Amino acid sequence: MMKQLACLLLFSISFTAVKAQQLFIPNGTIIFEKKVNLQRSLADLGLSDEMKERMKKYKINYWELSFDASKSIFRPLKKEEESADFSIFGGALENENELYTNYHLDKRILKKNIMGDDYLLNDTIPQIDWKIMHEVRNIAGYDCRKAIGVINDSVYVVAFYTDEILLKGGPEGFSGLPGMILGLAIPRYFSTWFATKVTPYTEQSLAIIPPPKGKKTETEKDFKKLIEIYSRNYELQKQKPEAIKKRLYGFVL
Repeated sequence: MMKQLACLLLFSISFTAVKAQQLFIPNGTIIFEKKVNLQRSLADLGLSDEMKERMKKYKINYWELSFDASKSIFRPLKKEEESADFSIFGGALENENELYTNYHLDKRILKKNIMGDDYLLNDTIPQIDWKIMHEVRNIAGYDCRKAIGVINDSVYVVAFYTDEILLKGGPEGFSGLPGMILGLAIPRYFSTWFATKVTPYTEQSLAIIPPPKGKKTETEKDFKKLIEIYSRNYELQKQKPEAIKKRLYGFVL
């Protein structure tokens, strides 16, 4: 009898361990579909009716978030042919950007294309005051809980996260919830990011490293030069450097 109980206990422990390994994902990749309502986001630019009719209602592209227990990198999955209308507003440059984040060191590196040149921008991980709600939504096969946060003082963000993925990260540099963000919406920007596929790995097989190529902005002189170029080309000369930096380092790539 004692032998049977011992065997049963051992089986129960083994089953629990296997289940835990299946439940909590330490490494993997996530494919996100980013969707922007172009007609609404560009509505205030005074476009002609003819141009509005030619423009696609939505801009859709796909991004990959690769992660391990402490790091992640968010980058475009593939480049798409941009419509002439959208390229005018810088949409094509977005597909050159990458975001590397090291959560243990509380730092991130953004590779951002500015006027045709790649720059490497160093920053700490922005903190968001999240409020976790009761609503649950299934995304890519994972039950995700809703949370609401605020960025830039007044911009509301809606996120859905799963605690089955250990890393407390997400797309576009969003983080700080008790698990991985698989769904994200910013109504003011008419933009959404939702996971379409999650590929877990039982062992770490990806090299999560910072973007290797780009002009560095490590010194005060480098940063001032970048601010000058950015403000001049985007007609932001009248804005304070802090406001321009917020725009440069903003959450939305």
